[in-house]
Amino acid sequence: MSRAESPAEPQTESRAESPGAPRTAGPLWTLGLFRSELVVTFRRWRTLALLAVLAAVPIVVGIAVRVETSDGGSIGDGGGEGPAFISQITNNGLFLVFTSLAATLPFFLPMAVGVVAGDAVAGEAAAGTLRYLLVAPAGRTRLLLAKLTTVLAFCLAATMTVAVSALVTGALLFPTGEVTLLSGTTVSFGHGLLRAVAIAAVVALSLLGLAALGLFVSTLTNSGIAAMAATVGLLITVQILNAIPQLDAFHPFLFPNYWLSFADLLRDPVYWDDILKNLGLQALYAGVFGSAAWARFTNRDVTA
Repeated sequence: MSRAESPAEPQTESRAESPGAPRTAGPLWTLGLFRSELVVTFRRWRTLALLAVLAAVPIVVGIAVRVETSDGGSIGDGGGEGPAFISQITNNGLFLVFTSLAATLPFFLPMAVGVVAGDAVAGEAAAGTLRYLLVAPAGRTRLLLAKLTTVLAFCLAATMTVAVSALVTGALLFPTGEVTLLSGTTVSFGHGLLRAVAIAAVVALSLLGLAALGLFVSTLTNSGIAAMAATVGLLITVQILNAIPQLDAFHPFLFPNYWLSFADLLRDPVYWDDILKNLGLQALYAGVFGSAAWARFTNRDVTA
């Protein structure tokens, strides 16, 4: 797991080069860099703890609904109380997936992504390993892309952790079978499961803008804790701004504004407008802050 193991592998590939020839990173070294970043990130106790908390949320929600309805009553009564879809859980455990994603998306999921993204570069600088990584023939752009790919992989892993935990919990505590969509159409459980996978993919992509923002913040400081705190602080600030009605005109430009648009995948036909707006907005944020992160990192003095 040590960083000392990562750059040592590709050195054997360039032994035939003349002593004065510049070292270049081949495709195998690039794949090794991506693999190293993934392994290091997902073996950290902090990452595992974040995933464990995310996995626990659906279990807590499922048990709470089960206890609340154990006497034959209902929860939510369709009146909009509690997380979205919570009133449908007792009819079909698959709805626990949708409820859990809706419950974790405003804060828990983005907070976890903010922590990982904020620590991506700043954590290496704080640990003193960033200079060592750049001694290897990685190149700053290649290293930054490896960091971004790792953060995006965590977005997918975190979302799937919530979805899988909710699916298992829902199947154990509640009946499963045909799924009644929000539009009233009834589909098979398999079709509903496919929609759940599509929803998980949209939720993971919804975190793309925040991931790029966190990576940019991570290039601005040598303190991993400061970068994580700043990213989470920005997340909370934007969430507050997105909840102020007087700022309606600015809401479409805030990255969390369309996060819950994934619910439109539970309609027949699917309403694509807000989903496409969400994905387009995330791509815009990723392009802007990804470019800013690249500009900052490629000109950053890492010798200090």
